[in-house]
Amino acid sequence: MNPNEERPELQRAPKAYNNKEFLNSPFARAIRILAEYQQPHIQFRENDIQHTIIFFGSARIRSEAQFHVEMEAMNLHVANSNGPEKEKAEHKLSQLALQREMSEYYEDAVELSKLLTEWSMKLPRKDQFFISTGGGPGIMEAGNKGAYLAGGKSVGLNISLPFEQYPNPYISPELNFEFHYFFMRKYWFVYLAKALVIFPGGFGTLDELMEILTLVQTRKIRKEMPICIYGEKFWRSVLNFEYLADMGMIDHDDLKLFRFVNSPKEAFDYITTELTKLHNLTSV
Repeated sequence: MNPNEERPELQRAPKAYNNKEFLNSPFARAIRILAEYQQPHIQFRENDIQHTIIFFGSARIRSEAQFHVEMEAMNLHVANSNGPEKEKAEHKLSQLALQREMSEYYEDAVELSKLLTEWSMKLPRKDQFFISTGGGPGIMEAGNKGAYLAGGKSVGLNISLPFEQYPNPYISPELNFEFHYFFMRKYWFVYLAKALVIFPGGFGTLDELMEILTLVQTRKIRKEMPICIYGEKFWRSVLNFEYLADMGMIDHDDLKLFRFVNSPKEAFDYITTELTKLHNLTSV
């Protein structure tokens, strides 16, 4: 190398906070986690969201209208199929028929969300409660839809997944969030939550239910929070809480941490009564 040789002009390096390659690298994970804390914090504060009611439940539960559309399409597919393809289509049709009753939970979630939002909108602004869902389809969509039909705002805390999860159209645009980290998404669910409704669901719903019950049981959540497990028939087929208590895996008092509910009115009456008592609420 000739030190006297003229050197080409060196371009400025990108600042670290503008360097996408760095920000998406494993070395910037702490920065990304902090961003998923700070950005929702600012957005909730700007929109004066202080209290939420969580709706958890399956992304796979269809509305009655969606169910009937899928049933008609599947019946047509069966009619136009032959041989092994027809057997496969008939099997899918029988599976779909078993899920007919699950559509009722979608409609119930819409109704409950609508009732809670209408009730909340009669409270002073500082005391209002906003429906908060996982932002996707199924029960999440139903929760946001009910708030939308009532003329209120609602929150959607979406998570990037390879399937099932996409923002539903009923989320308030200014309260639509997208998360990468499950634990940061859960933090924002719980931090603002004053009540919880768990509708039927799978692994994800079970995970959310058990985590919140554990946090309440261990007093990591110190606030009193009414927890409704919606659909006693479904949940008693999935979980046997009494057996856990009988075997000493939980205390019998832990069974008081939640309540089974079976209709929008029952859930609405319980939640609003508890929240009114806990927060000294009065209507405007």
